[in-house]
Amino acid sequence: MTSPEHTLPMIGHYINGQHIAGNGEQKADVFNPATGAVQAQVCFATESEVQQAIAAAAEAFPAWSATSPLKRARIMFTFRELLEKNSAALARAITLEHGKTLSDAHGEITRGLEVVEFACGMPHLLKGEFSDQVGTGIDTHSLRQPLGVVAGITPFNFPVMVPLWMIPMALATGNTFVLKPSERDPSASLMLADLLAQAGLPSGVFNVVQGDKLAVDTLLTDKRVQAISFVGSTPIAEYIYTTGTANGKRVQALGGAKNHLVVMPDADLDQVADALIGAGFGSAGERCMAITVAVAVGGVGEALVDKLANKARSIRVGQGLDENADMGPLVTPQHYAKVKSYVDCGVQEGAKLVVDGRDFKLPGFDNGFFIGPCLFDQVTPDMTIYKEEIFGPVLSVMHVSDFETALKLVNDHEYGNGTAIFTRDGGVAREFSRRVQAGMVGINVPIPVPIAFHSFGGWKRSLFGDHHIYGPEGVRFYTRIKTTTTRWPAGAPLAAEFVLPTMK
Repeated sequence: MTSPEHTLPMIGHYINGQHIAGNGEQKADVFNPATGAVQAQVCFATESEVQQAIAAAAEAFPAWSATSPLKRARIMFTFRELLEKNSAALARAITLEHGKTLSDAHGEITRGLEVVEFACGMPHLLKGEFSDQVGTGIDTHSLRQPLGVVAGITPFNFPVMVPLWMIPMALATGNTFVLKPSERDPSASLMLADLLAQAGLPSGVFNVVQGDKLAVDTLLTDKRVQAISFVGSTPIAEYIYTTGTANGKRVQALGGAKNHLVVMPDADLDQVADALIGAGFGSAGERCMAITVAVAVGGVGEALVDKLANKARSIRVGQGLDENADMGPLVTPQHYAKVKSYVDCGVQEGAKLVVDGRDFKLPGFDNGFFIGPCLFDQVTPDMTIYKEEIFGPVLSVMHVSDFETALKLVNDHEYGNGTAIFTRDGGVAREFSRRVQAGMVGINVPIPVPIAFHSFGGWKRSLFGDHHIYGPEGVRFYTRIKTTTTRWPAGAPLAAEFVLPTMK
């Protein structure tokens, strides 16, 4: 039973170094996905409150950007230590609001930590270039400088990792930051704010505003915000890119995905099945890098489906705090209904539902948002479950005759986030890697999320903007280059020149 509203904890904002309860009348429920109970409410920011956060960041920018990169990096080093010390509390907060297993929550924190570690090397990454004597007595040097106030809009499925893809990169490069996290699991964002303050980050450099479209639109249109980084669904990504760029902002907007795993006839099917089970059903499929389509090439599909069905039925679905659980619930009742409707649609459109998890119930957690693994066979390109991103524990198997057909299938899809191929043939793997239209490719690796010193991002309608996120691309996104050409006159004054300068 839901507690009366007045007894629920209220989750607010973090502005200019202070926790703010918020004055907005609009609120949203924060669920415990395992029990189905409302465990807190989040207060949505008013336009004025978002502007207060932007103003705090703008006021903090001159001093923070003038702070030496070494001092900024030392704060990141301390922040990293605090993240590690508080990882158990962070993981528990993730599990209680998102529903994913504790082990998965710890994995998310670890991948976020890797970006913090990369950002600790920012003094080296910001080193510019110098050319001596480009002309007689003339030298040229370049440097990268921060943009100003930047903002991040992050999704529910990784309430710690995705903010950490943005925050350390933006701060270490000298920008100030306003975070708008998902309203579905907002508590972790405030925990990050506290840890940054403990690490020595000055007030105003990092701010958090909870909210919905009003908060997003305020960030997109306020002229003080110089750049927006977003991770989420494609329709919203496209809206954020279009609106942000129309208002003169630099935007990286990472959208949806439909990630294929191509299974060649020479692949080890036991290895493939294990990879697909983990990549398809981990975190209940609520990952933009989840494998949702297995493309079986040359007659291996029937054997693959048998192996997948056996493994899917053995997945331990449970509440996230259960150490024995492989997969937890979905995040909200609305998302549960959406995923279930996609499974219904697949059946109606003629796909064969080999494993049906729609009626799964966890004893003692009857009101939780649980759906068991769902495995479809005989899926075709015209089906809704193939064309659209489901974001749930639903894996589809398709059958094709040869490599070229499989490659065309992947390339014809509107999304190009990630993909993988399992094969023993190096030539086939190389051909696939070079020709496939996707931003991240795995060769016998089912979830090819790049390590922190590379960069993450898709192609086609999986990314709007020119820059991938974190890594070297992240440094470029959060900075702009300045080039200075220098001459120190000596002796007789220079004569006026009326032609385009050339170096002599």
